[in-house]
Amino acid sequence: MAGLLDLGTKPGGYFDQQRAELVRLLPRPLGRVLDVGCGAGGTAVPLRAAGAERLVGIELDPEAAERARAELDAVYTGLAEEQLSRLDERFDTILCYDLLEHLYDPSAVLRALRDVAAERARLHVSVPNARHWTLARDLVVRGTFGYAEAGHRDKTHLRWFTRRDVVELLEETGWPVVAVRHGELRPVSRLAARLTRGLSVELLVYQWAALAQRDS
Repeated sequence: MAGLLDLGTKPGGYFDQQRAELVRLLPRPLGRVLDVGCGAGGTAVPLRAAGAERLVGIELDPEAAERARAELDAVYTGLAEEQLSRLDERFDTILCYDLLEHLYDPSAVLRALRDVAAERARLHVSVPNARHWTLARDLVVRGTFGYAEAGHRDKTHLRWFTRRDVVELLEETGWPVVAVRHGELRPVSRLAARLTRGLSVELLVYQWAALAQRDS
């Protein structure tokens, strides 16, 4: 799997991803940033380069969280649902990169994020595209869902989202969506998109990135 929004192929790489391709999409100024599911703190490099004032992370994996402490200003270790209640500050930019698909109750986490969001705070999420054509191929032709060790159908994913699903989830939890983006398509996918006048795009995208903004 390759492209602008690449999930990576190895667990170690997953925790270390900088996600600069996503940080580039964030409106400036970033202000105070909360990275939920921060991994080993790889996003700190592009976020600081983009002018982030303060970086706080939440990470479930203890080893990754310990490494993240060398990069972020503060890191909380444990379930996002529990750690959010410990925060006593507000954030202007909140990141949930490759997180929602791992949560048992993503709605609860998204609602809890409103309690730590500053006025007009922005929320940026990325999720694998459940409508990708390879999933339908594997189900229909190969007779398998096709879970893998990492990537688009990581075996640790508990939830699946199409473009419409992630937009509805965000808006139902109080996060009005202002933009939905995807990574650069491969040449053959760009050709297919042109031939279908854009109708095939949702079948070709590996991952969606949605930007929402608190309305009050």
